[in-house]
Amino acid sequence: MPSKFSNVYGNVMIDEEVIARISGIIAMECYGIVGTAARNVKDGIVHLLKGDSLTRGIAVRLNENKVSIDFHVIVEYGTKISAVADNLMSTVKYKVKDILGTEVEHIKIFIEGVRVDKE
Repeated sequence: MPSKFSNVYGNVMIDEEVIARISGIIAMECYGIVGTAARNVKDGIVHLLKGDSLTRGIAVRLNENKVSIDFHVIVEYGTKISAVADNLMSTVKYKVKDILGTEVEHIKIFIEGVRVDKE
């Protein structure tokens, strides 16, 4: 069900997919986040998602114009996971409110893996 609000210009409806895509773009800008992750239910393997498939690792639920967002992410090796999670939560809450005008009720972050870059 889309988020709905009215202003002096008319009615605006924002689909959950749009909120998920914007949240994914915001998440990719956060320090320590490598990408979102989608689990293959069949064998339990986690796949790194980037680009067009970012939203597969993000679940959005709307409840009376408030948004709840679940992130399944992969973090960069060597980063402090609690700091990355705090940064992701505060950045997404601020930017979603700023861009969409929709209040973020709560955010859940699931760390699905750690990526080690070979140098």
